[in-house]
Amino acid sequence: MPKAIRIGQAVVIAAALAVLWFAFSPPRRKPSAPLVTTADRLLMTEIHLKDLNGQSWRLEDQLGKIVLVNFWATWCPPCREETPGLIRLANAYEARGLRVVGISMDEGEVTPVVRFTNQYRIPYPILLPAQGFGLADRVDSLPTTFLVDQRGRIAKTYIGAVPEATFQLDVDRLLVE
Repeated sequence: MPKAIRIGQAVVIAAALAVLWFAFSPPRRKPSAPLVTTADRLLMTEIHLKDLNGQSWRLEDQLGKIVLVNFWATWCPPCREETPGLIRLANAYEARGLRVVGISMDEGEVTPVVRFTNQYRIPYPILLPAQGFGLADRVDSLPTTFLVDQRGRIAKTYIGAVPEATFQLDVDRLLVE
């Protein structure tokens, strides 16, 4: 077989493999958007809710800490996907000044929420929105997470499940501010 034909066949095979690679490889995640600049950050709406044990939790009491406020529900598959990473993050970063708090968007009985938190061994507070909790009205998709800086301002908003590594990177950025 002439050399030119073999080279042509190799080019065709390489092109076919490239097409197959791009067609069947998993989608790549977009790089995380940057944090909102400190000058452009808006103050997070005050949160004052009760947790599953009836204890009061206030965002204002967290000033000086970085807070991840995660809106989720037990019936939400992306929320379930994201939860183990939030647990690891809460455990690994608590000593460094990170607080994670979940706000359950489940309606009705609290039993599924308690069961979920026990099953996943969630170490951070899970809050239950009270009637008229205005911030819940502004959450259109679950999960939605707000990254709040040490001064109580929103540094970033995440819509949908977020990889643990993305949260880590953003928390690390805030820790050095």
